[in-house]
Amino acid sequence: MKRWNAITLLAGATLFALAWSAAAQGGKSKSAPATPSVVAADKGKFRLMVDGQQVGTEEFTVAPSGGDWISRGNLEVKMPGGATVQVSTELRLAADGRPLGYKWTSQGEKKISGSITFEGNKAEMEVRTNAEDPFTQEFQWDSAQVVILDNNFYHQYGLLARLYNWSAKGAQTFSVIVPQDLATGKVTVEWGGPQEFDGVKADLLRVKSSDLEIELYVSGGRLLRVAVPVSKADIRRE
Repeated sequence: MKRWNAITLLAGATLFALAWSAAAQGGKSKSAPATPSVVAADKGKFRLMVDGQQVGTEEFTVAPSGGDWISRGNLEVKMPGGATVQVSTELRLAADGRPLGYKWTSQGEKKISGSITFEGNKAEMEVRTNAEDPFTQEFQWDSAQVVILDNNFYHQYGLLARLYNWSAKGAQTFSVIVPQDLATGKVTVEWGGPQEFDGVKADLLRVKSSDLEIELYVSGGRLLRVAVPVSKADIRRE
């Protein structure tokens, strides 16, 4: 699998640049209860730190939209030499966490925009760079449950944490796509036990790809921290 880049030019490091069911009820003329949503409303801001220095911020919101959900993120990253890159994303999700559509725009030396349309276990991507003709690519997976983990958008790991079956625990595998890298692959997520940082109690999830491991700290269903020890990256919710 292609190496995933996050804060690529900032630290010279390669990072991961993301079991509820309705119980049947008896009785007369009772409709089945609605399936609970895996997605939950959230809003916040992450500070992106590398080797103790802040290199960017990410603000995000997750909110219902009709029967679906919309997750939006806005990223600002300082590049070596002082230049700033701004990226915005919008992800439409079904209540069970399946992606329905994704789009992003990056403003830097070049303007790059892209979109993905999901249909079952297939997806079609279109990417535009300035005035150049669009590039298109198709993807296919074994199932429609795919997790988007785009470069530097760490709030998307919050959805990965919600898709993890906390009751079963153990190692669980997820298909993922990194849109800005035009890359797909798989990650394995495993519970690492209770942890505490800065006086906050949380559960640790270890996320592993073929070439890296990151740590997610989750408390009350909310992602509070993402750490990549090998590259000294530490992303924390304000």
